[in-house]
Amino acid sequence: MEMKAVVFCTGLMLLFAWLSPSQALYFHIGETEKKCFIEEIPDETMVIGRYRTQLWDKQAGTFLPATPGLGMHVEIKDPDTKIILSRQYGSDGRFTFTSHTPGEHQICLHSNSTKMALFAGGKLRVHLDIQVGEHTNNYPEIAAKDKLTELQLRARQLLDQVEQIQKEQNYQRYREERFRMTSESTNQRVLWWSIAQTIILIITGIWQMRHLKSFFEAKKLV
Repeated sequence: MEMKAVVFCTGLMLLFAWLSPSQALYFHIGETEKKCFIEEIPDETMVIGRYRTQLWDKQAGTFLPATPGLGMHVEIKDPDTKIILSRQYGSDGRFTFTSHTPGEHQICLHSNSTKMALFAGGKLRVHLDIQVGEHTNNYPEIAAKDKLTELQLRARQLLDQVEQIQKEQNYQRYREERFRMTSESTNQRVLWWSIAQTIILIITGIWQMRHLKSFFEAKKLV
C-alpha cells in the first residue's frame, strides 16, 4: 500500500511538471553575444515568448530597465534548420510562432548593441518566459469573448489540455519511430561491416596460403 502511494505521488509530480504553464529564466549577454535555446515542440503547436531587458549601470552597480533604443533580434529555426521567424523587437517584446515540424526548435536572441554606444562593452540581463501549447491561451479573455460560464471555461481548459497531451504523445511516438529507424540502420551497418571484415579475412587467408605454397615450391620444400 505504501509503495502504491509513493508511485501515485510521483506520477502526480511528473504530471504537474509536464503541465507547468511556462519556462521562465534570465541570462546575461555581452555586446555581440548570441544566446540560443533548444525547445522540443510537437507539430502544430503555438509558442509564445515574452522577454524584457535590463542594462547594467556601472554607477548604480545594478541592473536597470533598458532604454527604448535598445532592441533584441529574435531568430527561430525548426528541426530542419529552416528559419521560421527572424525579426527585430524592442527592449521589451513578445514573439509568437507555430511549429509545423515536430522536434527541436532553436530560439536565438541577440541585441542590436552595435548601434548603441550606451551598451558598448556593457552587460545585458534578459528575462525570458516561453509558453507552449494550451498555456498560450488567455482564458479570461476567451471567457469574456465567448461569454462562457466557469464550468464551460473549465471544460474548455480540460479539452485544450487533452489536445496538447495527444500532441505530446504523437511527438513521443514520432521520436520512438525515429530512434527505431536509427537503431535498425546502425544494426544493418554493423552487420554489413562484420560481413565485409569476414570476407576480407577469408581473402587474406587464401592469399597467404597461396603465397606460402608458392614460396615452398620455389624453395623445393614441397
